[in-house]
Amino acid sequence: MSTDMPAGARLPEGLLEHAQALIARGGRRLLGIAGTPGSGKSTVAALLAEALGEQAVVVPMDGFHLANRELRRLQRQSRKGAADTFDVFGYQALLRRLRDQPAEETVYAPFFDRELEESLASAIPVSAQVPLIISEGNYLLLGEGPWQQTRALFDACWYVDVDAATRRRQLVARHMRYGRTQAEAEAWVDSTDEPNARSIEAWRARADRVIPWGQATGG
Repeated sequence: MSTDMPAGARLPEGLLEHAQALIARGGRRLLGIAGTPGSGKSTVAALLAEALGEQAVVVPMDGFHLANRELRRLQRQSRKGAADTFDVFGYQALLRRLRDQPAEETVYAPFFDRELEESLASAIPVSAQVPLIISEGNYLLLGEGPWQQTRALFDACWYVDVDAATRRRQLVARHMRYGRTQAEAEAWVDSTDEPNARSIEAWRARADRVIPWGQATGG
């Protein structure tokens, strides 16, 4: 999973111990890491998985982006990244499947490729022997519409908190890395990312833990 991780990025203090405590409960455990676009949740998830090694795998929510052709059909392509531009029921079904994964089965999860701007099916193999699934995404805590059922599928859910100026700077830089001009990147942030961020922030109280994060990058 590509997270555009900055050099020297370090896992916030205490998070590894909290994740290890979750694993110690036994069985398969699901940890959600939520946050606004550009908050750094992808980086936090990647750092945590790196620290846990074979005990964890990251399955991002972004793998459930609707395909561009479907967004065009629905006339939602200009809002790609909004809550209604994902296959929420497919994502929830995957979380349930991961929760109840038989010992002999490998689950293959999708992955969103930012270069292609499309999801790739069956890109992330998940062995039944992995005790912790980390899933990061924008809408894990959303308490309205079909997303409201998602929070209950996690054993724990954390919220990555970053200041608005840092978030905006990171988002503009990320959009420019993937081909937009600065003007196009700023327009997209204003029209799409910021409205989404306000919706996401409204539900942060549903998180078990809020993580202050000063090295925002990636998701």
